[in-house]
This record gives sequence, C-alpha cells and structure tokens, in this order.
Amino acid sequence: MTDSQDFLTHSQNNFGSYVPPAPKYSGTKSYSYYVPMNDGVELAVEVVLPGDMPEDGKVPALLTQTRYWRQMEIRWPFNLFIRPEDTNPDFKEFKPFFTSQGYAIVLVDVRGTGASFGTWPYPWPPISIEDSKEIVDWIVAQSWSNGNIAGYGISYVGTTAELLSVINHPAIKATIPMFNHPDGYIDIALPGGVLNQRFLRDWGNFDFGLDKTTPPPEFGLLGKIIVKGVKPVDVPDGRKKLKAAAKEHADNGCVYDLAKLVTFRDEHQPGIDICVDDITLHKHKKMIIQAGVPTFGFGSWLDAGTADAVIRRFLTFDHPQRAAIGAWEHGGRYHASPYKPTGLRSDPPLELQWAEMLRFFDRYMKGEDNGITDGKRLFYYTMGEETWKQTSTWPPDGISKRRYYLDENNSLSIEAPTANTGRDNYTVDYQATTGEHNRWWEMSGIYNTSVIYSDRRADSRSVLCYTSPPLENDLEITGHPVINLYAASTEADCVFYVYLEDVNPDGSVIYVTEGQLRALHRKVSSSQSPYKLLVPYHSFKEEDVLPLIPGETVEISFGLLPTSVLIKKGHCIRISITGHDQGTFVRLPEKGIPVYTIQRNQELASFIDLPVIER
Repeated sequence: MTDSQDFLTHSQNNFGSYVPPAPKYSGTKSYSYYVPMNDGVELAVEVVLPGDMPEDGKVPALLTQTRYWRQMEIRWPFNLFIRPEDTNPDFKEFKPFFTSQGYAIVLVDVRGTGASFGTWPYPWPPISIEDSKEIVDWIVAQSWSNGNIAGYGISYVGTTAELLSVINHPAIKATIPMFNHPDGYIDIALPGGVLNQRFLRDWGNFDFGLDKTTPPPEFGLLGKIIVKGVKPVDVPDGRKKLKAAAKEHADNGCVYDLAKLVTFRDEHQPGIDICVDDITLHKHKKMIIQAGVPTFGFGSWLDAGTADAVIRRFLTFDHPQRAAIGAWEHGGRYHASPYKPTGLRSDPPLELQWAEMLRFFDRYMKGEDNGITDGKRLFYYTMGEETWKQTSTWPPDGISKRRYYLDENNSLSIEAPTANTGRDNYTVDYQATTGEHNRWWEMSGIYNTSVIYSDRRADSRSVLCYTSPPLENDLEITGHPVINLYAASTEADCVFYVYLEDVNPDGSVIYVTEGQLRALHRKVSSSQSPYKLLVPYHSFKEEDVLPLIPGETVEISFGLLPTSVLIKKGHCIRISITGHDQGTFVRLPEKGIPVYTIQRNQELASFIDLPVIER
C-alpha cells in the first residue's frame, strides 16, 4: 500500500471524511397519497424519487415518520420560485443528496398530525408502531421499491425511526436515530426527575399550532407570508380532506399538560391508560434484540440527554452499531463547543454528516463493501482539544478514575479530608440560571440558534463552588462524572444541581456538563436497570420514592451527563452546586427557600469521581 493509499484509508475511517460515490441520478419527482390503516384512518404520505429514474427502476426507501409536517405548501406567487425545501436552507439539499445516490425518500405525517387523520394523544402512542408496519408493507408493494427500507430522523422523528426495529419486519435493514430521546423521562422531559418546564411548554405550544395545519406563531411574520400550511395530499378534494383532518387534530393531547402532572415514570394519570415507561424504547427491548437491526445513532455532549442516549444504546445492544457524539446543537447544524466562538457551522458540516449516513445506508441496504464492519464503532468529539476520536468500546481504553473531594475554603482536593468537622451552608438562589440557550431548550431549529453558555464566573455569587488547584498537566475527562454528596436540606422537596466547569487562568469559567436529582428520587435502586449504566441507577418509580426529612443528612449520589473535554494545564476544575435553574426547570419546592448543608469531613466526605485520561 502506498503512502497516499494509507492516508485515504485512514481518513475514510475518521468521522466526516467519507467521500461518497458519484451521483447516479439527477433531479427529483414527488407524489403524495393517502394510505388507509386497518382501522380506516388515512395517513398522508409523500414519496420523493430520483427524477430521471427509469420507469421500471427499483430503489431502496428511506422512511421518516414526522410529527412536524411531511411537506409545506408555499403560497402563490412565492411558489413560482421557492420550493418547500428552501424554507430550511440547511436541509434543502438533503433529499436531492440521497435521491441522486439511488434512494427514494418516503415522508409520513404520523397519525393525528399534518395532513393525516386521527388523533395524537401523547408522544409515540402504541398505535403508531402498528401504523409503521402498515406503511412498511405499503412501501414494499410499490412498483419502484426494491423491498429494502431504513428509518431516519431527528429528535421526535429519530425515535419513530428507532421504533421501526420493534416491528421486526424483514424489509427494515437499518435505522439512523439522530438527537433523539429513547427514554423521554430522563432524556428531555424530567431529567433527574425535574420537569423541564420551558421546553415542554414551548414544544407543546408549537405542536398545537402545527396541528391546526396552518403556520404556527413560531414561523414568524415572514414565514406566515410565505407558507400557507401543511401541503394537502394530491387527491381529489385534497384541501377539503385536509380541513377534515385538522378537525380531528382538535382532540390531540397537550404534552405540557400531561408532563406537568408526572412525578414517577410508572404512574398513570386519571383518564390515561399509559405511563411514561410505556412510551420508552426499552419497553420493547426484547423485540429490538430479536430484530438486530443495524443502528447509527447521533447525539451531542451539549444537547439535552442525547449523548447519554447514544451511550446507553451502545452499551446495551449487541447488534451492529455506529455512533457519533459531537459538540452540536439539536440537529447538528451549529458548533456548540464552549471553547469556540458562537455561531460557527458544525464540525463536520452537514453535508459530510449526510455522507456518513449514506455510507451506512449503502452498507446495509445495498450490501456495498465500503469499510463498515458489523461490530461497534463510536466516534466522539473532545471539546477543548477540538478533535474527533473513535473507539470500539465504552469507556474508551485508558480511562481511569480521579476523585476530587469537596474541601475547606471552597476547594477541591485529591486528598480526603482529615478534619472531624467541616461543612458548608448554601441558601438556594432561585435566580441561578444557565441561560436561555442551554442544552435543555431544543427549539434551536425553529429559532436558528445554537447552544450557548456564556462565561459563568458571575454565577459564583448564586451557587456554591469548589475549585481545584491549577492542573500541572493537561487532563482529558471522557465519560460520566459521578457526584457523591452528604447533604441536608431545610425543605423536604428540593433539587440538587451539580455543574462541572473549567476555570481559565484569567478567571473566566466554561460550562462543561451537569447533572440534577430531585431529592425524593435519591434512592439508588436495587432493581435491574433496563439498560447498562455506568452511573448509580435511580428508577424514578413510585416504589423507590425516598422523601427527605428536613435537617437530616443523607447520601445523594448520581451521574452527571457524559462529556469529553480537555482541561488544559494551568486551568482549574470547578464544581458548582445549586438548587434551581431559573427559566428552564420547574421551581421545587413551589414555596420556601431551602438551605443546603454540604458535609466535607473525615466521616462524611463529599466528592466527585471524574473519568480521566492522564496526559
């Protein structure tokens, strides 16, 4: 092998370096249909084919089942020069990219949304899985289909893609769930058992607007001028049927109204025959294992719990997997590393992310030998170092544990405390916040923004901080930090938020990651977790509730969300503790101001364990 060949082989194995084959087709042609389900409910389906594909041509299909309109309708006269895809400049070439490589794209408005009939009672209802099977059967029966299908999608749509594995259909060859929430309780709705109030309220309002089939307020004035609404299906009386479908959507559920009633993941609310656990992916674990569908998961260290979801999947399932965890916002358009200026485009760019998707689809839908093997491969981005790495195991080789103890004078020490007494009191500041564009909002795609964490040094006044001495060498932290606190509260119902931060020599403070736990969920469960974990398992089930007794010191141990970051020589590690994140999470308790007492002494030594690679 020549040096140039060796370089090509190496680069092709790095995430974002794959060079796709030359296009096979040009242009696109689209058709829309109503496909009736077994119960008579009609779902709106859009099919996009390569424009110059022969009449007798057969291609595999990429299926996306969306809650956010399969296609927009552009008003006249804008429709004379604007395509629906042009309303999202970042993704306007997505469909042509894949159709040019010999794929059909099938877009479905899930039951109760878009131009489809029926109702949407809550996220991922069981009937949607049954609908998926019927849609797959319909695709296989089409004259242009070669019988091979893969699912893909971002966020909610990523989970509908991953749920395709559950139907165990021979046509399903692969799935690419991207930035999704396979366990909605911990991944986005109630991380640590705390209601993500802002996101659920804004997402619920957005969905409510979409379900009217006209542009919601989030589209803005220009969007309302250009976009008429969801595209009617191309059938006789298509617009009349669209209006009839919209009437049925009036009975849809409100995700915020439902979620704000939830405390435990296994509780059933009055009038609802389902709990949060019933709409998680792990409910179908046996079927997913049996199907063994190859999966390529995308997530971000800075996007809700999507990186944690990728790692849980990677650890739990043995079917062929590729995974990528970057420093992105929700969707992979923008760079979100706090070590880089805001507003930068993603690394790698979207087009190169699509190329990686294509490579995966080609391997499992066309059987092409393009270097992908049937094992596991996880690509991950290390912030601060700003480099991509890869591993076939998690944690990666070379990881060890470094323990830092909370110590006197708000310090972190690698030496255990020797004093018989030592504690710090902290009065919760309900103005403490991580800002408007933090990891938990996830509406960045609507408002064209990234995840942004500003300098957190000013937050020292509203949080309880512990800071290490300057590092003598660079230190990589890759994995799940685990906090172990001996703490008391003057209030029975409260939340412990813990932030891992990087302190520059100039005093500026960089957000790295976080974790939170509602105190009544603090019991480390003795039951088996539905997936493999590297952190203490909190079930968030009613049987494991363990309320605080005000003033009583208890042990509180939980994992922070995973990260990969290089803390450079001369920088300090900071741990910040607070009891609220104003503007994001619900206030707990609703009234009263807790005072926390954190123990840091020989008998009750609070600490954090960091997964590190020594440099």
